[in-house]
Amino acid sequence: MAKKLFIGSSGIVCLLLVVLLPLLSPAAKTNTADHSSEIDVESCYGCHDEIRNLKEKSKHAKLSCTTCHGKLQEHLANFEDKPATDIDQNLCGTCHGNELKGLMSVNYKAQARKEKGVPNGRSPMMDKLLEPYGFTFEHNEPRSHAFMVTDQFVVDRFAGGRYQYKRGWHDVTSVGRTWDILEDTGKTLPESAKAGNPTCIQCKTSDHILKWKFMGEKDPAAKWDRTSDIQAVAKDTHNPVGCIHCHDPHGTQPRIVRDALIKRVAMDGSPMFADKNGKTSLTVIDFRDFRKIGIQAKADSRMMCAQCHVEYACGPGYEFNSGKKIGFDDPRTNHFPLTGPKELLAHYKKLNFYDFKHAVTGARLVKLQHPEAETFHASIHDRNGVTCADCHMPPEKDATGRSYRNHGVIRPLHDVKAACLGCHPDSTVEIKLSEIEAIQNYIRGKMRKSEYWLGRLIDTYEVALRKGVPESILAKAREKHEEAHVLWEWWTAENSDGFHNPELARETLAASITASKAGVALLGKAMEGKPRAGRK
Repeated sequence: MAKKLFIGSSGIVCLLLVVLLPLLSPAAKTNTADHSSEIDVESCYGCHDEIRNLKEKSKHAKLSCTTCHGKLQEHLANFEDKPATDIDQNLCGTCHGNELKGLMSVNYKAQARKEKGVPNGRSPMMDKLLEPYGFTFEHNEPRSHAFMVTDQFVVDRFAGGRYQYKRGWHDVTSVGRTWDILEDTGKTLPESAKAGNPTCIQCKTSDHILKWKFMGEKDPAAKWDRTSDIQAVAKDTHNPVGCIHCHDPHGTQPRIVRDALIKRVAMDGSPMFADKNGKTSLTVIDFRDFRKIGIQAKADSRMMCAQCHVEYACGPGYEFNSGKKIGFDDPRTNHFPLTGPKELLAHYKKLNFYDFKHAVTGARLVKLQHPEAETFHASIHDRNGVTCADCHMPPEKDATGRSYRNHGVIRPLHDVKAACLGCHPDSTVEIKLSEIEAIQNYIRGKMRKSEYWLGRLIDTYEVALRKGVPESILAKAREKHEEAHVLWEWWTAENSDGFHNPELARETLAASITASKAGVALLGKAMEGKPRAGRK
């Protein structure tokens, strides 16, 4: 009886939320329209048929358009008078509180400002191997999604160090709106860089979704584009990535919004997320020739997470064949390859794009980002139907018994029971933890050896250059450097230390070592019989 009463009362509460949400939500406070006057939904559907298709028969079908939109009466009177749109995740949290709480949670086991290029870091030789690229000033391991924006803005390579925590180190664990936590000191710190670009920020926030045209192209209706001043974009960035990156607000359908991923999957035909028939079930919807979204037939967190957890080109670069500089006006500065480590260098050569030249060898190097999606592709877990959400967003129950997925995006190492034992019930936390650590220990060893041989190649090249080894030989050594670099850095940029695909990690790191050794041998043979540097 009590259960029936609870179910009945829950239904009444849900009904009241549907009716009252437009009045109670933050949208009612931020939008200037009179939310007490309902809008006939057919008035909206008359021009927005794509919204009708998304909204009708969905879980949000009964929600009024005024839930998220204001100034609708003005918009109906003059379509050029755009409505106000509330995309704050706190509005979603009105009904989805568990998910919002998880999204903004802090994993205190994930350390802040954990630099990769230190002796006990993921890449101890990073400074040498990436010289003179901006990432050498500070390149940290990631934390919770709640820190996606603030961690990016305070890093020494982003804005010359001018953005700092308002309360000093006390704010390193603060979550919330960006400029409640950070301040612009206006001061540039020594040993810092002024890297950063508007395309990169589109992964870290949902704030610009209505201000950014598809692929970041210039448009009078777009406030920001690829060429916009990065500091101005930063000042307009107030929240980390929100619910609408993965969930359509009109109809709750699973979706993707990152333009370069939509282009690569649905328009260029990348097979990375294809089903057994070789096709990807992604429906692309075009909004007024301004932006596009990709609606999934069913939720695929591999693709949702690939909006950010991929290798991508977003900064300026150079052409392989000519050395010509590539600026933000070029669409190649918003590109997802969606290829594996073995194919990546060939892909970028075909695209005719590289990031920088190494300070010593002059090799044309690609700066990799965080290719978790490509690494996981075709791994043993992927082949068995496991997705990112299964391990990183396990199901939980709240105090009322309601099931939901943890949107805190856990690290399996920190909660082996939730991440692993659902599929491995015959195992134990201790066993699985030991297996994970064994894989990572093994791959870290290969990463170190790969770094060592890249360092040997750089040092040998420097000596060969001083000894006057012919340019034809040096050019071949640079090509070996380019090959070895991609196969090594993939694994320092990817954040699982090989666990997502240990077989691929071993194969490619071994190939990196082989390429570096070949370059060293090539230069060594060319130097045979030549006097030591500095002697006549």
